[in-house]
Amino acid sequence: MRPGAAASRGGAGAGSSRRPGEERALTSVSAGDRYEGEQPEDLPRLWHVTLTVSGAEAPLKEVRRALEQLAHDHPFLLTSRYACDHAEIRYWEEARDLHDAAAVALRLWGEHRRTSGLPPWEIVGLEVIDRETYHQRIAEGYGPPPATPVGVHPF
Repeated sequence: MRPGAAASRGGAGAGSSRRPGEERALTSVSAGDRYEGEQPEDLPRLWHVTLTVSGAEAPLKEVRRALEQLAHDHPFLLTSRYACDHAEIRYWEEARDLHDAAAVALRLWGEHRRTSGLPPWEIVGLEVIDRETYHQRIAEGYGPPPATPVGVHPF
């Protein structure tokens, strides 16, 4: 799981035998491994995220370049669509629950605005759905079309 993809479950003292101020070592966990006492509902799941932003007009070339930089820096992005005053970013997020996936999505634009050169737009829409719901919508013909072609494209 990516750092920051899910909020920490409990701090020092929350079911922990660590003493205050004691450092906790981080260890890698192989795919499929479980922590002792971890339930299936605690394991990370895939969430389909659609983040919509808008604001004052910006030159199309700059918007495209910024979204391409964001996709380069964060290759989990599936597709971005853009115009001079709004954009939509779609991607899959791995998180334990919807709250964690939404929290990461809501930070994405602001945290990478400077490093990617993104316009100073605000988030005006957010949809986070689980994998089953995404595939059900596609099968029923009323969900967003699959993200093809992948990449950055104008509306």
